[in-house]
Amino acid sequence: MPSLSSVTSAADVLVIGGGNAGFTAAIQAAEAGAGRVVIIDKCPEEWAGGNSFFTAGAFRTVHNGTADLLPIVNNVTAEMAKLIDLEPYTPAEFRKDIDRMTSGRTDPELSQALIEESNAAVKWLAKQGIRFQLSFNRQAYKVNGRFKFWGGMSLKTDEGGKGLIQDHQNAARRHGIEVYYSTAAKRIITDQATGAVSGVVVEVQGIDKIIKTKAVILAAGGFEANPRMRSQYLGPGWDLARVRGTPYNTGDALEFAMRDVNAKQAGNWSGCHSTCWDANAPANSGDRAISNEFTKSGYPLGLMLNNGGERFVDEGVDMRNFTYARFGRAIHGQPDGVAFQVWDQRMIPWLRDEEYRDTVVEKIWGSTLEELAENCAQRGLNEPATFISTIKEYNSAVYASQKEKPSLIWDPAVKDGLSTQSSTVKLVLPKSNWALPVDKGPFMAVKVCCGITFTFGGLSVNPVSTAVISQSGREVEGLFCVGEMLGGLFYGNYPGGSGLTSGAVFGRRAGVAAARVAGAKGVVATEVGFSSRL
Repeated sequence: MPSLSSVTSAADVLVIGGGNAGFTAAIQAAEAGAGRVVIIDKCPEEWAGGNSFFTAGAFRTVHNGTADLLPIVNNVTAEMAKLIDLEPYTPAEFRKDIDRMTSGRTDPELSQALIEESNAAVKWLAKQGIRFQLSFNRQAYKVNGRFKFWGGMSLKTDEGGKGLIQDHQNAARRHGIEVYYSTAAKRIITDQATGAVSGVVVEVQGIDKIIKTKAVILAAGGFEANPRMRSQYLGPGWDLARVRGTPYNTGDALEFAMRDVNAKQAGNWSGCHSTCWDANAPANSGDRAISNEFTKSGYPLGLMLNNGGERFVDEGVDMRNFTYARFGRAIHGQPDGVAFQVWDQRMIPWLRDEEYRDTVVEKIWGSTLEELAENCAQRGLNEPATFISTIKEYNSAVYASQKEKPSLIWDPAVKDGLSTQSSTVKLVLPKSNWALPVDKGPFMAVKVCCGITFTFGGLSVNPVSTAVISQSGREVEGLFCVGEMLGGLFYGNYPGGSGLTSGAVFGRRAGVAAARVAGAKGVVATEVGFSSRL
């Protein structure tokens, strides 16, 4: 922890928040010639990295196929490359996915920037020392001896979020960026005559101090770790949701930006990324050792039933990348906010080890469905008889569908069409893909709940510079906003991996714009690859 005297009293660019977006903005500002660049974060150093630390490190980007990505990854040998099926992910496909996930409500300029600059952003990060890999464990299945990538996403960082933050910290040191932890921003100071940002009041060891600056980049995260704000904006009962990541994302910067510069709100304030989370995970913060491994995303391979023994989502409605961020909300809406994921011996070997190994999760076993229901009842299942009948009804529907469509082959890497629906049997709530019977014991279940990741409500910005817009419609000179705090990009849902990519794309834009305000000379957008197209 820095002493009060060690915290700088002035900076050319001050970044508030030390996650992926904040580090990206700071590094880009330094590279653009900003001079003295400083990052402050209210968390202690042992909690460094914000929510980015708790991610799997997934980055969604447009690309031209395997050859386009191989130069920036470190886990593919020449022999492995021959076994990879990785189709290009085009700007049109990214556009289709983000429009579909947000029901067409995404800000078109923000999302277009995200799409067009995603490829340049990940390649720039790689040049800064961010170690990328192809995500074999999360985004590919080995089918008939070949690695088949699916869902439009293929990149992750080495060691996930932990490795991402370590690499950002190393890059920041190389650029001479100063980072101060246990330093909480409290108030934005503006020039009374011009309204331009002139400084920030911070608190260190209980004492207020002013850091003078011409440019501030807000990158302090959403309000997902604030029970009061969750209840206020997401709705009743959301104060009880489990927090997946840092306990320090409590919405402070959103509130003081609205108070101090009359910042305009934007985006889906009642929406959030929430996923299937281990019911035994800590309630109010993530675990920095287990981190993202509390995620339980194997539901497309099996079934999810609430504690009344009933299914409540179509587990196979879409690829996991496009459902996991909203299925947590569906679980939260069930009685007691819990559910049970269930598989048989066909599917258990396909579950990801990092999420379902014995040291990470409590597994509930039963040699028969009746025994499984009995054991689940000891862990909160209220209606074991309904649980059994629901699975048996599902199995009957699958048998009928298989009989009618014998040519369909189960394939987890595509929407295979194996469903519960046939001309003779149709479930009211179908499973649209990957529907195999759950009839081969012993059976396994895992109890899950809702884990909230980040909130979608944020501040209105100029899409080009990320400058914060005030309620009057003017830009607040010298104030920029990135990461979870940027509003208008995601509504209701989002394409998996877009969050970190957004932090990189708009972090770069903010870094360049802040450097200009700070007085850097000769900075032009094309120098950092803006508006690049494949």
